[in-house]
Amino acid sequence: MSRFTESQVRSAAAKAEELLAYTSRVGTGPAQPELSVEEILTEIQRCADLPFEEAQAMLPQAYTSQAFFDWEVNNVFKAEWYCVAHVSQVPTIGDFLNLDLFGDPLILVRDKSDELQVLSRVCPHRAMDIMPPGFGHDGHGPAEPKEGKPGCGHTRLFLCPYHSWTFELDGQLKACPEMQRAEGFTRSEVGLKRYRSEVWHGFIFVNLDGQAPRSVAQQYASLDDHLSQWGLADHKVVVEREWDCPFNWKVLTENFMESYHHAGAHSTTLQPMMPARDTWNEEERAHYIRCHLPFKPKLRQEILEQEARGEQWDVFPPIPGLAGEDRFEWGLILGYPIFTFLLTPDAAVWYRIQPLGPNKLKLLTTVLASPKARENPDFETMRAEMERQAIDFHLEDMEVCCAVQRGMYAAGHQRGRLSHLEMSIWQIQRYLAARSRGTWPTMDRPAAVSQKP
Repeated sequence: MSRFTESQVRSAAAKAEELLAYTSRVGTGPAQPELSVEEILTEIQRCADLPFEEAQAMLPQAYTSQAFFDWEVNNVFKAEWYCVAHVSQVPTIGDFLNLDLFGDPLILVRDKSDELQVLSRVCPHRAMDIMPPGFGHDGHGPAEPKEGKPGCGHTRLFLCPYHSWTFELDGQLKACPEMQRAEGFTRSEVGLKRYRSEVWHGFIFVNLDGQAPRSVAQQYASLDDHLSQWGLADHKVVVEREWDCPFNWKVLTENFMESYHHAGAHSTTLQPMMPARDTWNEEERAHYIRCHLPFKPKLRQEILEQEARGEQWDVFPPIPGLAGEDRFEWGLILGYPIFTFLLTPDAAVWYRIQPLGPNKLKLLTTVLASPKARENPDFETMRAEMERQAIDFHLEDMEVCCAVQRGMYAAGHQRGRLSHLEMSIWQIQRYLAARSRGTWPTMDRPAAVSQKP
């Protein structure tokens, strides 16, 4: 069990945000000079081209510069595929989910054809956000909000609260009162903007600028066989927790993808199960990073003995059909830029990361359960235990991420060398460097080799 409580960590995160606001206002002296976007990218490229044995952390301005964050928004987040939800979060026709993504107010909705759409919430009449957050319009008109889930609801159509224009679930304009005198106005040509979106293994993606050169399925094709064993499209989100985080998206993503910190932050939770020294990265790929966190041999033996007695070691029943290493390890995957999820022998964990600035993000942590787990008569008890464990791990991560972000501003900051257990951090550098060149890792540089023992 974590040494922190959830209320304690949320309070500490709010305090950290106050400290960061002060620190960023007063500046940090000569140790942290202001750099241009070009200077930051040049240094990232230099680090990315170092041999892994010489790798070092990125310069702090990559985590603190507003101008660099703006570059990331336009050249990384809007240009790539971004995962907004799992299909189980909008399961029936009329279910919707509101999301503000990089300045764009969006609605994810299942339309009357049972297709998933990502639409703009901006009315094409006078630019009104048809469900402005904080004003009580999540359930405006025919829409009904889902209790305990802000921004989620069910509706038969969308109604703009400004002039009562109404839209079908696919975004088409249904009615617009008193527009009969507007010459040349054609209702069928007007509607909520529709964004390019795709569903892959049950996850829903959007490409905001519409220019991604590959489909989601194409860029993650080499993951298909592996993920198919879990049947993630049939899983259901059974745990959701939202967090306001006072740190850069890279601080969280790097922390998620390296297991070196098992020895410190997770010394009593994950380290006894999956020692940091045994974790390893696969060979470098153009569009994702994949890491393996093997269970220690003693634990494997304990699991086999327990199952031989007809007992269940995992919180949920194991995923049917898993065998070999997949049965005795956790698997981390980062689909660039921030499709962040974890596969375990009995479940999956997905993080929706919404960067809001150089030192702020909104995070949704989820656990997905298989049909076999949900059919178990003790499911609710197991679900509660899985939620407790997931929160415990995350509370430990929140402490280090908050503290790391503040350290990025400090005059005492020193750029550290990377351990061989932090290969993911170096690969993220190589991804950003490649995007600055207009390409992806391994396409114009040799791929880094696997660390498999």
